[in-house]
Amino acid sequence: MAKGQFPVDKFQQQQTPFYYYDIELLRQTLQTINTEASKHKGFVVHYAVKANANPQILRIIRQAGLGADCVSGGEIEASLKAGFPASKIVYAGVGKSDWEINLGLDNDIFCFNVESIPELEVINELASRRGKTARVAFRLNPNVGAHTHANITTGLAENKFGIAMRDMMSVIEKAQVMPNIKVVGLHFHIGSQIMDMGDFVALCNRVNELQAELMNHRIIVEHINVGGGLGIDYQHPNRVPIPDFKAYFDTYAKKMKLHPGQTLHFELGRAVVAQCGSLITKTLYVKKGATKQFCIVDAGFTDLIRPALYQAYHKIENISSNGAPESYDVVGPICESTDVFAKQIDLNACRRGDLLAIRSAGAYGEIMASQYNCRHLPQGIMSDEI
Repeated sequence: MAKGQFPVDKFQQQQTPFYYYDIELLRQTLQTINTEASKHKGFVVHYAVKANANPQILRIIRQAGLGADCVSGGEIEASLKAGFPASKIVYAGVGKSDWEINLGLDNDIFCFNVESIPELEVINELASRRGKTARVAFRLNPNVGAHTHANITTGLAENKFGIAMRDMMSVIEKAQVMPNIKVVGLHFHIGSQIMDMGDFVALCNRVNELQAELMNHRIIVEHINVGGGLGIDYQHPNRVPIPDFKAYFDTYAKKMKLHPGQTLHFELGRAVVAQCGSLITKTLYVKKGATKQFCIVDAGFTDLIRPALYQAYHKIENISSNGAPESYDVVGPICESTDVFAKQIDLNACRRGDLLAIRSAGAYGEIMASQYNCRHLPQGIMSDEI
């Protein structure tokens, strides 16, 4: 959504800060995903709920036919409440508690993405108590690096995620003799905000090697899950509002060697919802310092933590002003020096009461908000509501 398309007059009637979601863009994004994925036989897309669990957002994604990728019991509950069929829910996560596993078993979810032998043993035990058979996919750590922020790489041997490849056969053999376990697939995820398709090619090559090794042992799994990771263009949200899903799915179609009847699962999060969301915040004060000036807004890292946590860039626009650009540090009210959204950026001249839009905030924004400093959580407002 371009700056001029924000309904500023209507925003003035809302309590800031709040998240604003462009529902039309979300629907266009989902349509593009479905169009491009459907070109390839056996491609199945799940939405990574951790990116944004706003109930209205979840319902729209469920209506588009995507499954749900969950990493907690709370996300399973939210997905079920939003209407996702349990048969389309995948449950991942390195630390699943007993109640969360039981929740998945009781609802007969599609599968558990298992990350360790101790976890496998617990799932088997809990399933036995309930007279259930748990469908599992083993998350393997492919030791494939991704060109992204160090804090959001997940596919290296040093990361906490997944089972080491050297243990793959022993884990599968152990699972095959467990009476309440059915192995249905392999799961991988190498990181997030990946823009280089070469990283996904490297993952395909590694998965192909593993599949060949399994074939030598006459083992073929039904499903391969490659996670998500596709990034968005934070620099140009207006120019590139929808990620290049064609290149993403085509890469896997060309490079992944699937066996007949195998399905390939994806778990997209950021790429689905990031560009449709903006954090709308009000200018409280413009403060001139000795060497710079500050635009002090009413949103803080309690509302959007990514810049403080990951040094992440978000494009910021003054949607109330057409004044000549000036340089500002955009900062929030939290009593921490890290409460900074951007330093020395050009904005149309700011004054008290101006509204700023912090763009590309639909993923890992509202969902990561906190009440530090006893602040209220930001509200999520849909474009079709105002």
